[in-house]
Amino acid sequence: MSQSPVDIDTYLHTYEQLQEAIEGLSEEQLKWKAAEAQWSVTEVLTHLADHNIVVSFRIREVLSGSEVRLPAFSQDPWVSGQKANEGQASDVLDLFRNLLIYNSLLFRRLTPEDWNKSGVNFKGETVTVSAIVQSFVAHVQGHLKQIERIKQGEVGSRK
Repeated sequence: MSQSPVDIDTYLHTYEQLQEAIEGLSEEQLKWKAAEAQWSVTEVLTHLADHNIVVSFRIREVLSGSEVRLPAFSQDPWVSGQKANEGQASDVLDLFRNLLIYNSLLFRRLTPEDWNKSGVNFKGETVTVSAIVQSFVAHVQGHLKQIERIKQGEVGSRK
């Protein structure tokens, strides 16, 4: 096994970034929504945990040599269907963190050939394991910005 094409520490750091983003927020602030059709911070975190579950599955599907199309998921129905805003952000983050750790153990065992294994995503695009992980990290970064916007909206709504 050689150097990973993915920075595993950056991957693992997404948990700390999310923790920092919600630090000091009350349960009320974590569940606040600007509008019914928009997500709360807790719902964003739930989406990221769901995404982590799906990405974990996609990676294992590719590594197994499966030729099935990698699954998409319906993020809004998943979040609303599980009544995400009734859950606790800390529970969601615990799952998110544990999946990161579990996946990082797998990543450290991968060879360069494993990182380059590919599958076809739901859009019909060929993606490598490396690209799936890098896309996940970028996805979290986008939602960190969303969390900041939600926090700003919540503060603005109290003025």
